[in-house]
Amino acid sequence: MTFTKKFINLAFFSLLGLTIITSCSDDDIATVTETTDPSTTETTDPVEETDSTATEDYSDWTEATHSKNVDPNFEEVFDESSVMRVSIKIASDTWENMQSNLATVLGSSSNSGAPAGPGGPGGQAGPGQQTDESGYVQNTSYDNPDWYSCSLYYNDKEWYHVGIRYKGNSSLQNAYQQGDSKLSFKFSFDKFEDDYPDLKNQRFYGFKQLNLNNNFNDESFMREKVTADLFRSFGVPAAHTRFCAVYVDHGDGEEFFGVYTLLEEVDDTVIDTQFSDNDGNLYKPDGNAASFGAGTYNEEQFVKKTNEDEADFTDVSTLYTVLNDTTTRIQDPALWRTNLESILNMPEFLKWLAANTVIQNWDTYGNMTHNYFLYNNPDTQLLSWIPWDNNEALENNDKCLSLSLSEVSSLWPLINYVMTQSTYKTEYESNLTDFATNYFSTSKMDGLYSTYYDLLKDYASEEGNSNFSSAVEKLKEHVASRTSSVLNN
Repeated sequence: MTFTKKFINLAFFSLLGLTIITSCSDDDIATVTETTDPSTTETTDPVEETDSTATEDYSDWTEATHSKNVDPNFEEVFDESSVMRVSIKIASDTWENMQSNLATVLGSSSNSGAPAGPGGPGGQAGPGQQTDESGYVQNTSYDNPDWYSCSLYYNDKEWYHVGIRYKGNSSLQNAYQQGDSKLSFKFSFDKFEDDYPDLKNQRFYGFKQLNLNNNFNDESFMREKVTADLFRSFGVPAAHTRFCAVYVDHGDGEEFFGVYTLLEEVDDTVIDTQFSDNDGNLYKPDGNAASFGAGTYNEEQFVKKTNEDEADFTDVSTLYTVLNDTTTRIQDPALWRTNLESILNMPEFLKWLAANTVIQNWDTYGNMTHNYFLYNNPDTQLLSWIPWDNNEALENNDKCLSLSLSEVSSLWPLINYVMTQSTYKTEYESNLTDFATNYFSTSKMDGLYSTYYDLLKDYASEEGNSNFSSAVEKLKEHVASRTSSVLNN
């Protein structure tokens, strides 16, 4: 079986040991001559025909690497012992369209609320930010950039017509404004299956979507990965991660874009593998309502990532109502806790709160109204807290919350109200000690940082990161400082 396709300016070159086709835009595709399963096609080399067409048989496609019929291969994709090398090929005209679209998206940004600084009212807005009458910082937000087609190469194999777009919020905008080409990407491996039905349900070792985060503002390249792995080891659901060396060819030859962090997608494999059932509501809150502050509830700001067509927000509205039931909280705190525990997985949340406070992660709940998911686990009917976007963690920052959390105001009721309950406060403090002693100890983390240093040092040099070594040393100093603060408090 063959697949027919027109080529403009036919040329070949070797990349990752593969023979691939360059100078081919998305509009070059003609019609598929016959529909068949790529995994069953015979391998044939592209040949020039009398009508200036060539044939391609998707010979890299295998059941284990490209199909939907396998479980996600975490051992391959998220191997801890090496740096993944991936190459992305994007036609030059497609690349130009991506840049034009990104400029349009960022140029049409609008403002959305996020509570101001530690403690809400009295917290300080950042550069260029304004606060409204409720004490919320007005942060820049925008629609997602458009999807485009690329080829992705890894381990001597090609993935065809993969959906690619830029991703991120402040990290994307700041890097773009600084003229940095190292921007974050999101991949969807079956995004264009309607245009290429022979690639239906294409996967990357069982993964439908993956993310490449650019490690913005992190000269160690380690914060995103280390933080997510710490959360998961401590019993908090979080994405798997891997260091990734990314090369891009957008028409002028392959270029090293830098060291990225590969992350699995929450609405793809995180809820599918870290929960026994993936049919529950998954939310990515963003905006004032994500604070759960009184008077902020807004369903539009609880963005649904699953069950989008079902207008059922009962779970998050119940959490909002229970949390802000001031009468019950003050007059019958035991009942208030029972009601709260009937909708939110409190042991899990208190673990996240303790770990997040120890490692100092300011760009999330308690400071900013984003960078977490909520998932309603069908087995328990409880909402689970899933942290996200951790590149600002593991660094001392004036915005970071204190270990006592005493400065946090009622604008952040999931911290303020919870910490007024002695039962929860005691559990939180126990988690602080457990995390600092058994998960974030100096000996454990120093060894980990040294191992990662050895993995990344050559890539850091290739990227021109002259501060890599000092950045890793700062991570080690941070561990010593934070564990001392917890254990000697």
